[in-house]
Amino acid sequence: MSRYTKSTLPLVLAAIAVAAAIIAWWALRPSGLPAGIVAGNGRLEATEINIATKTPGRVIEILAQEGDFVQAGAVLARMDADVLLAQQAETQAQVRYAENTYQTAKSIVAQRESEYNATQAVVAQRLAELDAAGKRLKRSQRLVGEGATPQQEVDDNQARVLGIKAAVSAAQAQVAAARAGIEAAKSQVVESQSLIEAAKATVARLQADIDDRVLKAPRDGRVQYRVAEPGEVLESGGRVLNLVDLSDVYITFFLPTEAAGKVALGSDIRLVFDAAPNLVIPAKASFVASVAQFTPKTVETESERLKLMFRVRARIDPELLKQHLEYVKTGVPGMAYVKLDPATEWPAGLQIKLLK
Repeated sequence: MSRYTKSTLPLVLAAIAVAAAIIAWWALRPSGLPAGIVAGNGRLEATEINIATKTPGRVIEILAQEGDFVQAGAVLARMDADVLLAQQAETQAQVRYAENTYQTAKSIVAQRESEYNATQAVVAQRLAELDAAGKRLKRSQRLVGEGATPQQEVDDNQARVLGIKAAVSAAQAQVAAARAGIEAAKSQVVESQSLIEAAKATVARLQADIDDRVLKAPRDGRVQYRVAEPGEVLESGGRVLNLVDLSDVYITFFLPTEAAGKVALGSDIRLVFDAAPNLVIPAKASFVASVAQFTPKTVETESERLKLMFRVRARIDPELLKQHLEYVKTGVPGMAYVKLDPATEWPAGLQIKLLK
């Protein structure tokens, strides 16, 4: 075989394959659509989700490759969290310190309450002594009038009464000081409780930030693009992966005013894609635009108004998609056939034909 023949053979085979596909599509295409069925062309689309970082950081590892099917909750990538882990450890130490301070403050409150009780006992004791000294003073004063007791004893008893009164005042001052000490200790308890709550809240916030460093799939889908690589430093919102939600696959096409006005949500639709012209996939109308997407420059006559085009979306049943996820390819062009009249029968060329 000559060098020229070897070089042109792949091109010839490719041309034959393309021609065969065109012939198959032409042979299988629906022809002569009956009244009540209209068609529009579009491309297969799906909801795309960007897996991105919430905060700046370095990509440590990426666990998903392009084309991988992933389930909701699956770990797709991990970001560097060393700084956050260190901050969390520091804050946890602050929690322990605040808890120790809280226990100390509680013990001080108990100590101050004991001191308060002791000073109250001292006051009671001094009041009892004052009462006894007062009675003794009265007796000595009565006896000195009768000449049975010297004046000196009266003076001594009076001095003792005055001294005990001073002791009572001092004890009462100690009671007030002890009461103030209790209030101060209780305020330290409240302050330490606040410190504990603040530190624990910081720990929880840091844990949330650490959890955000693990990027997970928000729903089932297929990885379409791998945007970043391990070792790259990304800004806040930096994309790592692009995920396609294969539970929401649809084709968008346009219909003129007269046809779009008859399309109801839930209307039956049949899809035929260029890549698989022998298959007919069922779908439902999930969206019909209420405003024309494009119009002529001037709209003056009825014929011109009929040229207005409205966007229609045909959504494939998610349960059907689950059975053929490996065959779903976004961007594939195709035709959408819409049944405007429920009484109209689908022609033979548009009967449902799925992969076995």
